Amino acid sequence: MIKVLFVCHGNICRSPMAEFIMKDLVNKKGIREHYYIESAATSTEEIGNDMYPPAKRILSNKGIPYARRQARQIEKRDYDAFDYIIGMDSYNMNNLHRRFPYDKDHKIYPLLDGRSVSDPWYTDDFDRAYKDILEGCTKWLEKLERERHD
Repeated sequence: MIKVLFVCHGNICRSPMAEFIMKDLVNKKGIREHYYIESAATSTEEIGNDMYPPAKRILSNKGIPYARRQARQIEKRDYDAFDYIIGMDSYNMNNLHRRFPYDKDHKIYPLLDGRSVSDPWYTDDFDRAYKDILEGCTKWLEKLERERHD
């Protein structure tokens, strides 16, 4: 089983959107049993809060199922528990590398190569965030599936 953890600042917008988008992608491909997918925050600001309502709305509008959840902060044990820890932007990546300074198993990656998923909490552009996250999740799933079959 491939275990993926998506990470953003507060775990109420981008990372839970990525979690549910990726879960939807694996469900539609009929490969759900090969993946365990979660999300977490680098900060403590939103711990215990559910996904931000506009993030829920965009997922609903795109027909992507989601569940009520509680934001949580990434923990040291997550490094051992997950195969891939995927950050949404350079700020998240810096925080992940501070938390796991050696990344000895090379588990920490950005969702997108060469650019960040802008934070819709600040931009209010949930459509753009959705498109970027879908692009990143689609590319990641292709990569993970190639690796799974090698």
